[in-house]
This record gives sequence, C-alpha cells and structure tokens, in this order.
Amino acid sequence: MQIKTAEFVMSNTRVDLCPEPTKPEYAFIGRSNVGKSSLINMLTNNKNLAKTSGRPGKTQLINHFIVNDEWYLVDLPGYGYAKASKKSREQWSSFITRYMLERESLLYVFLLIDSRIPAQKIDLEFMEFLGTKGVPFVIVYTKMDKLSSSAYSKNIAAYKRELLKTWEELPMMIGTSAIGKNGKEEVLRIIEQTNKDFVAK
Repeated sequence: MQIKTAEFVMSNTRVDLCPEPTKPEYAFIGRSNVGKSSLINMLTNNKNLAKTSGRPGKTQLINHFIVNDEWYLVDLPGYGYAKASKKSREQWSSFITRYMLERESLLYVFLLIDSRIPAQKIDLEFMEFLGTKGVPFVIVYTKMDKLSSSAYSKNIAAYKRELLKTWEELPMMIGTSAIGKNGKEEVLRIIEQTNKDFVAK
C-alpha cells in the first residue's frame, strides 16, 4: 500500500462524536512512551502527523486521521502513565473501553509493545481484555533498532513464552523500528488486505 495522503480529522473522548463509521478503522495504542507517535508518522510518511513529545501521556484524546481518503488511523491515549491521576486513569479506561466495544468500524487494534523490556502486567491485562471481548489485535514490537538482532530475538521468544501461559495460540506479531522503517510494509499489508473485506454497516 502506498500512502499518498494522511490528514487529521478530529479529536474527542466520545464514541458517538467520532466520524461516521463508513470507512474501515485501525487503532494504535500502547503504554506511554512506547513510540506510538513515531510509528504512526513512519507509517504515513509524515513526521509531523502525530505529535511526538518527550512527556509521556501527552495524547489524551481519540485522534482520527484519514489516510488516502479510504481508511481511518486512530491514535489512542497511552496507558500506564505513572503520574496520571486516578480520576484521569478511570476516565481513560471508561472511554477507551466504550470505543473498543462500540466502534463498529474498528477492524484491528495495533497494540504497541516496547521490545526492549520484559512482558508487563498492564500490557498482558489489556491483551486479555481484547481477547475476551473478541477485539482483533496485532502485537507491534517497537524500537527493535535499539537492540542487537540476537537480543531482540531473545526478548521476543521470552514474550511468546509468557503469552503461551494463558493463550492457546499467539496473536499476530510484527517487529518495527520508526528509524529503520522496519515493519512498515507488514502493518500496511494487514490494513490493505482487511480493507478489501470491509462493508460499511
């Protein structure tokens, strides 16, 4: 898939105010500081599309972008930001849960995981939520350029072992690097293939 255009559409915290669900939609989410904005910018060939920030937890809204005028890329708030208040964490949980369960045009969640660190309880719990609710997702390992190939392979193998403690079969997984553009074609291929089967309700 060739990305020709990618433009910001809107931000909000309410599912009912999202764009009309007439186009396929793909959400990107992960723990704070996982490299989500950099990955989105790499995928769309636009280094300024998603705002990158040195301050974790910057994204606080559901952000819709229209790509090639054909599908929506959705930038969701990161979770697990230690400095977030209990109230803001509860608000996040509420509107993200509603979005995941009620957004009928959402076809895949791309769940971003930092490839440099061991499996985190908060990520595993979020995967379990997606799995039990039947929300299709792909694990996207980020920052693979920060590791040697052997260290990366070792970390991913350990992650798979952790997942197999509770999962009968592993979800799809893609290794990415915003700097090296690794994984770009694989992510876009999933979107392109899934778009073909989309029928607006």
